[in-house]
Amino acid sequence: MDTLEGLKKKIKTANELHSVVKTMKVLAAVNIRQYEKAVNSLKDYYRTIELGLQVVLQQGYRISANPGKSTERELGVIIWGTDQGMCGQLNEHILTHATDNMKRFQTDVGKRTSLAVGIRVANRLQDSGENVEKSYDVPGSASNITAAVHELLMKIEDWNSKRGITDIVLFYNRYVPASNSYEPQTFYLLPFYPEHFSHLLHGEWPSRVIPFFSMDTGSLFSSLVREFLFVSLYRAFAESLASENASRLMSMQKAEKNISDRLTDLNYRFNQQRQTSITEELLDLVSGYEAQKKKQ
Repeated sequence: MDTLEGLKKKIKTANELHSVVKTMKVLAAVNIRQYEKAVNSLKDYYRTIELGLQVVLQQGYRISANPGKSTERELGVIIWGTDQGMCGQLNEHILTHATDNMKRFQTDVGKRTSLAVGIRVANRLQDSGENVEKSYDVPGSASNITAAVHELLMKIEDWNSKRGITDIVLFYNRYVPASNSYEPQTFYLLPFYPEHFSHLLHGEWPSRVIPFFSMDTGSLFSSLVREFLFVSLYRAFAESLASENASRLMSMQKAEKNISDRLTDLNYRFNQQRQTSITEELLDLVSGYEAQKKKQ
């Protein structure tokens, strides 16, 4: 049985740990808002890109679909994970989702090339037999996302120009604000097929006057596509980081409850043992008084 001093030390340690967990909860919540704000800021920018594409398409520009079957072309895969601790099953969930979906693409392992954001995800992919060409560090804040996106864009351009990889799929966890949780997401980044933009080609312009442009149509379309790729990759980073912090927040909430339950138990045992100790001391006093009284 623990002594009163031992219980005091355990209560003190539990209180210190409880304070650390509360601090980590606050930090996770603040980070979620930071990345959620970053995602929301992309909506207007993405809408502007869509309107630009709508103008180009409605002026007669036609997208040519890539020839050949998808099973005959090499597939590029980019997967977002985390290298941080206390994030629950975040990496496992996205890896399971990515593996299941890659099987549906019906492409051989030899025709798949992967990029991983996070060394832990990269190691797990390699262990499962996937060809991981490179792994990237997970950005530590929203301000570092832009540089990470440019790195990926250069790699995608290298894939296209030197290796002819035109099919690229993104796998990342998407933050769900309503439940303060996350869910795995699949996003087909490339190629562009005409049916992907049918809603823009036949959609109504939001104002009475359609903008005029003097730039070459093909060059304008390419510029808009580059901006579309940037926004899509930036969103994947921000969503993944928000999901990481949501997972950490859930873990901290569970830890906080466990510590609170532990503290309740320790305080109950401490009070019970202190009461027992006081009772024993009183009984000793009474016994001593009775013994002395008999002597007299």
